Amino acid sequence: MTSPSEADKIDMSIRFFILGTVLLLANAAPAQTPSASPSLEQRVADLEAYINNGARGSDSTDAKTGSNISGSGPGHNGWMMTASALVLFMTLPGLALFYGGLVRQKNVLSVLAQCLGIAGLVAILWWAVGYSLVFSRGSPFIGGLKFAFLRGVDAQPNGDYSFWVSQNIFAMYQLMFAIITPALIIGAVAERIRFTAVLVFVGVWMFVVYFPLAHM
Repeated sequence: MTSPSEADKIDMSIRFFILGTVLLLANAAPAQTPSASPSLEQRVADLEAYINNGARGSDSTDAKTGSNISGSGPGHNGWMMTASALVLFMTLPGLALFYGGLVRQKNVLSVLAQCLGIAGLVAILWWAVGYSLVFSRGSPFIGGLKFAFLRGVDAQPNGDYSFWVSQNIFAMYQLMFAIITPALIIGAVAERIRFTAVLVFVGVWMFVVYFPLAHM
């Protein structure tokens, strides 16, 4: 019977070393403890918060576990998106057709174009700085630029305004009112103002009147 060579001894030593290391790490690994589930009180508080659009039960200081409902509420977001579409329909085509029916036939397209142009201009202003000037923290009269270009506006709710509605859905909903408000002015100047003058007036009016008043 031949004795093992030096290479065999080294190979066997390496194998024993690896096996011992694995066993040592396995014994040193902490036992996995099951995560605690929310208590009945927290679950009821979550349900009440979901219905009332309030803070979750897990937001309280004495809560030991997280909420079963994370992120935004699908029901809240679904209704906000539906309401946003309904308000948009009030402007396009609702308000455009209403004012178009009050003017002479040759000016119908002009009124329709003015309503559509206002919607596009306000949407761009809202995306750039409008939402931030209205809903970010700043002075008592105007907000800051924290959300400029909708930076940081994502699917997570903004606790300053809603605990369950995604902030991007909230921004879209508020945009619909920012669009329809200056569009209402068209009824006072129909047939008496040029398209470019309407856009200039609305752009200035949004910064001077709408954004500060909506923030306050």
